[in-house]
Amino acid sequence: INIIPQDIGRVILNLITNAFYAVTEKKKLLGDSFEPIVTVSTKTVKPSPTGGGLGVLVSVMDNGNGIPQKVLDKIFQPFFTTKPTGQGTGLGLSLSYDIIKAHGGELQVETKEGEYAEFIITLPK
Repeated sequence: INIIPQDIGRVILNLITNAFYAVTEKKKLLGDSFEPIVTVSTKTVKPSPTGGGLGVLVSVMDNGNGIPQKVLDKIFQPFFTTKPTGQGTGLGLSLSYDIIKAHGGELQVETKEGEYAEFIITLPK
């Protein structure tokens, strides 16, 4: 897979930073009864049914509060943030999305409000 390592590193770092923020916020609400979990996993995949060859999938998942359904369609827009004023620029996911697209890949999210968020990067070979 041909990538620009610094760019992909920036994307993964951003997703991990967001995941740790999410579990920290949930821990503040639930206290000691909550055990924060952030996982990063990779696997080889077929990029799409029509695509040839193999690709790679990178997943960053947390058991934080998830993403509210009402804002899900906005999270990749520049300057959109769910963080309090002064805590987020709203550029992290937007830039991450653009970087992955520029590499011919996809950045998707699966989430359930109150339970988890998983960001999935798929990069073609």
